[in-house]
Amino acid sequence: MLSVAGTKSKAKGSQSQFPITQNMTVVEGTAVNMTCRVEFNDNTSLQWSNPAQQTLFFGDTKALRDNRIELVRATSQELTIRISDVSLSDEGLYTCSLFTMPVKTTKAYLTVLGSKEVNATGRSFTVKSSLQFQVDRRDDSVAYTCSVEHVSLTNPYMTTEVLEVHYAPHLEIRNSLIIPQEGQYFKLECVNRGNPIPEPILWSKDGGELPDVERMIVEGTELTFTMLNKTDNGTYRCEASNDLGTARAEYILFVYDPNALGQHGPDHALIGGVVAVVVFITLCLIIVLGRYLARHKGTYLTHEAKGAEDAPDADTAIINAEGNHVHAEEKKEYFI
Repeated sequence: MLSVAGTKSKAKGSQSQFPITQNMTVVEGTAVNMTCRVEFNDNTSLQWSNPAQQTLFFGDTKALRDNRIELVRATSQELTIRISDVSLSDEGLYTCSLFTMPVKTTKAYLTVLGSKEVNATGRSFTVKSSLQFQVDRRDDSVAYTCSVEHVSLTNPYMTTEVLEVHYAPHLEIRNSLIIPQEGQYFKLECVNRGNPIPEPILWSKDGGELPDVERMIVEGTELTFTMLNKTDNGTYRCEASNDLGTARAEYILFVYDPNALGQHGPDHALIGGVVAVVVFITLCLIIVLGRYLARHKGTYLTHEAKGAEDAPDADTAIINAEGNHVHAEEKKEYFI
């Protein structure tokens, strides 16, 4: 039973006192006590009436034939009754009367909270809340919970819905070895994501069917090589479909010769060091060549034949020009 404090009415003086009552709140289906008290009473009777002004109890005498209503306490200063299995129709103003001259009355309001199992037309309310958003593949299998809190509920009422989002396939090939070598056990796995689940997984090599060899085994999403061979080199593809589309993934397999790689494969640190040295030497040569070209940029020779303009004829001009070639080294100019 739930109850809340309500308005109380109290008399000022013994001759003008009014009954004292209290507003009550109760959950549908439970029980509630309705109490009426007076501080002073000269054996005058108290009475409880329902919202329809039907008398429930007059003192300790039951007036209404309702098995849900029973007497709890009846004295000259108190009249308490119990209403069991309260329904929504019990809600309303209850009146406690003190039969003096004149009769003094006080009212108490009974509030009935409807439970989620009952649907009484006109006395219950339906509240809706909606959530709308754009979904993608990341929302698949995500649980969303709706929670309702109400004073009539001991604990919040919750319902959970797991979202199912359909989306096209997405494939990815994973390999079991970074550097596959001849004679090794090797596996390719086609990781498929999609809803509905893409199936079946189809494997192919270089655009055609897989070679029919015992070393190559297909089991569901996996392609296994029990012993690698250089003839296994090529591009392997896995493909799968669902109702929303088709996806493909490729893997280029190159099988290394273990004798060429050495026992532990290529020494990446050594290769990196050699590359670094070559790059450093190249940069040094570029710098030296650049400085040399810069220092000799302004050097040039002039071979202009002086006196050719003043020669009386062509033969004399040629002789003068040839004579000037002898002193060509003297006509060098340097600009730095």
